[in-house]
Amino acid sequence: MYQYKEVSPHLYVLSLDNHVEIVEALTAFCKEVNILAGEIRGIGAISEATFRFLDPATKQYVDKTFTEQMEITNLTGNVSGRPDDPTLPYLHIHITASRRDYTCVGGHLLSARINGACELVVEDFEDAWLGRRKDEETGLNLYKF
Repeated sequence: MYQYKEVSPHLYVLSLDNHVEIVEALTAFCKEVNILAGEIRGIGAISEATFRFLDPATKQYVDKTFTEQMEITNLTGNVSGRPDDPTLPYLHIHITASRRDYTCVGGHLLSARINGACELVVEDFEDAWLGRRKDEETGLNLYKF
């Protein structure tokens, strides 16, 4: 599913296997090395992705799936403890992907299937723990300090 190297204490470089789903692989990695607070960034290529957009007026999410070859021009996110189980990683990832015509699409990443490569950097905030709480005003799972 992935290979990784710890390049300095608490800083990892990952290469995800072709055709794997990014969120699934990153979640497995964070479980393996026990990351519950951290940062994710990366690039790569995908053939299918589902993005999410929050409509703040309705507090409803709108999902859209794109089935086409795209380049990940930016993948940025963070890791915290899940709201329902703070001992498990919760990934909050945003992505921008470039299409064949050089336009871009993006949003909150629900899932994406690699078609080519995906290279990521994950920084573990060491022994820190970040949790999540449901914010009633926005409908979002915000940091719980």
